[in-house]
Parts: sequence; structure tokens; C-alpha cells
Amino acid sequence: MMTEPKHAQLKKTVAPFEKSDLKSSIRQLINTLAPLVLLWCAAYYSLSVSYWLTLAIGIVTSGFVIRTFIIFHDCCHGSFFNNKKANDIVGTITGVLTLVPYQQWKNSHAIHHATSSNLDKRGVGDLWILTVEEYAAASFFRRMAYRMYRHPLVMFGLGPIGVFMIQYRFNRKGARRKEKRNTHLTNFLIVALYALLCWAIGWQAFIMVQGPIFFVSGLLGIWLFYVQHQFEDSYFENEDEWSYVKAAVDGSSYYKLPKVLQWITGNIGFHHVHHLSPKVPNYFLEQAHNATPPLHKATTINIKESLESLQFRLWDEQNKKFVSFRGIKQRLRKIEKPPEKLKAARPSLQGE
Repeated sequence: MMTEPKHAQLKKTVAPFEKSDLKSSIRQLINTLAPLVLLWCAAYYSLSVSYWLTLAIGIVTSGFVIRTFIIFHDCCHGSFFNNKKANDIVGTITGVLTLVPYQQWKNSHAIHHATSSNLDKRGVGDLWILTVEEYAAASFFRRMAYRMYRHPLVMFGLGPIGVFMIQYRFNRKGARRKEKRNTHLTNFLIVALYALLCWAIGWQAFIMVQGPIFFVSGLLGIWLFYVQHQFEDSYFENEDEWSYVKAAVDGSSYYKLPKVLQWITGNIGFHHVHHLSPKVPNYFLEQAHNATPPLHKATTINIKESLESLQFRLWDEQNKKFVSFRGIKQRLRKIEKPPEKLKAARPSLQGE
């Protein structure tokens, strides 16, 4: 983790990269959406050859869905274009393609950035995380629910369906009219697009093509969000000790991916830079990282190391790291069952 000195200067250092470039944004729209459409069509025509070929093309296509989501993501931060209306229009369109309502996600994600790694402000735009002490004090049913939620088969298997197909179809409690209308518009456009495709190629072919693309892209999307905050020596603090900059740099990883995957994921692996300054467009994240030596000290993880995060279940406030259920069995017993001497002392204390 980084030391405290110079933390306050980091945002100033990356400030020159916060302005979007129109040519770069248009270029990215072209090299993302055009391949997405062409690959989707190729997946459909490959049905007459081999479904294995369809699945292979579908996996590649899902990568471009992720890249489309990164454009959507930048629009939510107002960083893809300098013009707000342009961000709103492109954000809504890419939201339809990725099944995410623009205004709803924009608002919840802003809360995520403002409260990331803050133990007192969990619950909006983030994953469910319990501390060791909270888990020890939880009821049997709450523990079982948490264990199920954190199980990889549930999070990455059922997660895409639960989040992208169900959760995002409804407005959140307390949503304002603008957000509600955008969610309804997104739902309408998704239904219209899918109905048109079913009419054009048949519902069976549509499901055979879109099903794998949806599932793989949804799985990868959840994985990227998960792994970039759920590494062993992450950062979590209570409100009185929480720091926005430390949360950004120490609580977000630098997910070092091979160049091809870095390109397909829109440089989102430079997540520490993104959380430090959400106004930096995705195509400038690497430059901002390279130009800021203190950011090189952020936690760097590769694909192999990232797989280890699957065992992390609880945040250990005492040791400031993520731990597995298995790794704290003995400690949980001590928390749940105080030593016999303390038990014996309780009646006399109560009597006093």
C-alpha cells in the first residue's frame, strides 16, 4: 500500500488527462460497435456450420460487449464526451446493448465512487461484504444467505441473470422521475430490439446466439468489478478514518492484463487511476498511470493472482485484509464462545 505523503497531490498530477478527446472517442465507438455487430452476425450465420463455432465467435463477441460497457461507463462519468447531451445519448444506447439503464447505473455508480471502501456506507453500487465480527454476530439464515451470495457459482453463475436481466429492469427505491423514465425507455428499447431480432432470424436462433454472449459478458463484467476491489490487502475503513484518495489507490487494484485483454476491457484494469479520477477517459488511463510514479505502488495483480481472490469472503478489520471462511474458523469460535472464565464472571458482575 502507498504511504500517506503526496496522496493529496495525486489528483492534481492526473488532472491533465481528465479531458476527453473527440477523435479518440469516435474512433473507439467505431472499433467497438462495428465489430460487435459484425461478430453477432457471424455468430448467427455460423449456426449452419457448427454450434461450437457459434460459441467460439460468441465468446469473442462478449469481449466487445464488455468494451461497449466501458464506453457506457465513461458516459456515466461524463468523461467520454465533453458534451453532456452526447454522453447521455450514447450512454443510453450502449446501455440498451449491455442491458443496463443509464441513469439508474449512473447514480448508483456515483455513490459507489463516493463511498468505496467506507465500512459505514456500504450497500449502494457495490458487492455485499461482511466483516469477520459482523459475520460472527449474524443469525444462521443471514450467514447462509451470505455464504450463498459469495459462492462463485452463485455470484458468477446466477449473478448475470439476477443483475442484468432482473435487477436492472426495475427502478430503485427513491429514484427520481428522470431516472425512472430512463429505465422504462431502456426496457422498451431492449424489448423492441430483441423482438425485431426474433422476427428477423427466429426466436430459437436468437437465443442460441444471444444466450452465450449475454452470459459470458455478464460473467466477465461481474468478475472485473469483483476482482478489482476484492484482493487480499485491500483498503476498508470506518467513516472517521476513511480517505477518498487512499480508497481509490489502495482499495482498487491495477489488474495487469495481456495487451489484447487490456484493449478489449478498455483499460479498466487501471482501476486505481479510474477511482482516483473518474473524469479520465478509459483511453487515457494507462498514460495517466505511467505519468504518475506514486501510482506505480498500487497493488498489482495478474490473472493467476486474481483467481486467488475467489477464496476471499470476509473483511478482517483486525488484520486489515480479506480472509476465507476456512482461515478464520478458530477465531470465529472464540468470538462466538467467550472463554469459560469470562462466562463464569458474568453472573457476579450482573449481581453487582
